[in-house]
Formats: sequence, C-alpha cells, structure tokens
Amino acid sequence: MNDQELHNLVVMISDKYFHKPFRHKAFFNPRLRTTGGRYMLSSHNIEINKKYFEQLGEAELIGIIKHELCHYHLHIEGNGYKHRDKDFRDLLKKVDAPRFCSALPEEKKRRAKQKFIFYQCSSCKLTYRRKRSINTSKYVCGKCRGKLIKVKEMTVE
Repeated sequence: MNDQELHNLVVMISDKYFHKPFRHKAFFNPRLRTTGGRYMLSSHNIEINKKYFEQLGEAELIGIIKHELCHYHLHIEGNGYKHRDKDFRDLLKKVDAPRFCSALPEEKKRRAKQKFIFYQCSSCKLTYRRKRSINTSKYVCGKCRGKLIKVKEMTVE
C-alpha cells in the first residue's frame, strides 16, 4: 500500500463511519516508532506507522485510522478531541475504534526479557526494584534515608 491508497482508504472510512469528508492529507510516516498513528493539530494531516499495516494487517490499520479520524473530526468541530475527553471516548465507541493500538510483535519480544536490579536498605530492609542501576553512594532509602545495597540482578522473561 502506498500513500495515495492510504489516503483513499482514509477518505472512504471517513465517509462510511463518520458521514463527514476528510479534506486533508493522510500518509505513512516512517519515523513513527511507538505509536500506530498521529493526528497533527496544526496541519490537520494524519500520519500512520506502516509497520502496523505490514505486521498486523488491514484490520489493525482500519482501527488506527478510525481512532485518528475521531481526533480529526472532533478537533475540526471544536469538541473534546483528547484521549481523556468524554466526546472522544463516546465517538470511539460509536464507530467501534480502539482506544489504543495493539503492540507490535517485535515490541512484545523486546519487552518479554526485562532486567531488574534489586536494592535493599541496610537500616529498614525495604526492597527497591529498578530497571536501571542507581548510584548507591548518591541515593539513599526514601523511607529512612539509610544506605542502599545492591542485592541481586534478575532477568525476567
């Protein structure tokens, strides 16, 4: 699928589900990494992450387009277009759009193996779990200000 086919799909979905025209541009943005798509407030354009279409298929792409069109149409009309707004959540339900996109398979693999470092306070014995190591000579226990000691490092799958 190229940018023109994506734009035509967005126009078709806007007419079918929202009964309103989409008058701006929709295109793939190869720089998007952590999100399925985004609606640009200043230009009213919609950018889509092509990886979601390639790895999860057209159904996921249509869900992302519906989600971004909810932002688009609500913003154009002057209603609440943010994720926390009631107008946005109601429109998502009405058009059966997902609130969040699915995780990519490569992201699931990356998140599956996580390294944790455990620290324990020498005074009150409180245990801290961290993903990143900390400088024990600089940081102290938040409860009693005691000295922190590295207990163990663990990789969880």
